[in-house]
Amino acid sequence: MKIGITGATGQLGRMVVAKLKDKIGSDTIVALVRSTQKGAELGIECREFDYNHQENPVNALQGIDYLLLISGNELGQRASQHANVIETAKNAGVRWIIYTSLLHADQSSLSLAPEHLATETYLKKSGIPFTILRNGWYTENYTGSVQGALAGGAFIGSAGDGKISSAARADFAEAAVAVLTGEGHLGKTYELAGDDSYTLSELAAEISKQSGKDIPYKNLPESEYAAILLSFGLPEGFARAIAGWDIGVSKGDLLDEGQQLSRLIGRSTTPLKQSVAEALGVH
Repeated sequence: MKIGITGATGQLGRMVVAKLKDKIGSDTIVALVRSTQKGAELGIECREFDYNHQENPVNALQGIDYLLLISGNELGQRASQHANVIETAKNAGVRWIIYTSLLHADQSSLSLAPEHLATETYLKKSGIPFTILRNGWYTENYTGSVQGALAGGAFIGSAGDGKISSAARADFAEAAVAVLTGEGHLGKTYELAGDDSYTLSELAAEISKQSGKDIPYKNLPESEYAAILLSFGLPEGFARAIAGWDIGVSKGDLLDEGQQLSRLIGRSTTPLKQSVAEALGVH
């Protein structure tokens, strides 16, 4: 039995590979990557594979029984890219696809949702047995801005008082491993989110508490937040997208209290204070 992992050199993919190696060893894991040279450092079999290739060679997935399809990172291209992967998997005889989607993809107002929902629909129509992991926000999406907040004296955003049920990226990786190596997951869709939720004001308060500096949360109009992100050097489309996602947060798009993630991994999700401490380098 072989498990293939797309996007294996990405941040989530690397964590999944490491956790899988710890659990089942290296011999049955295959990294499906654009660059086998880059993938070689994972210490497992690597095969060249590109989301963009409509005609990916079937032999790239030959012998793969289970496929973890980690969603691509090219916004606006992902529905077609994922369809390419699913078609190749179907032609290669893959027996099960696990797909990393978006929390409440069928209800979310986030601009990310339509591509994920399109992939879910395509996967269900493919005839390949599936499991859908609807991942919520990684806490790192916000703690990655901690150092910038310290330098600027405030944590900025457009999320208002919206609650965020995020979890550490490692928690989501562990969930993927639990599904890949467990039983009873076929045909299921999991809404995965952190056990606890917080507002950006509460995040700023935690940063202040741990850093010893007064870091307030400054809520901005969407256009103003996007303009600031643009001034930081982000591409315009991505800056607007990030600001728009915060508006989604204000509408409750990233709030979930079902605790399906912690049940899958058999422990509580990583607390916000721990993620903040890691971002601050506090041990």
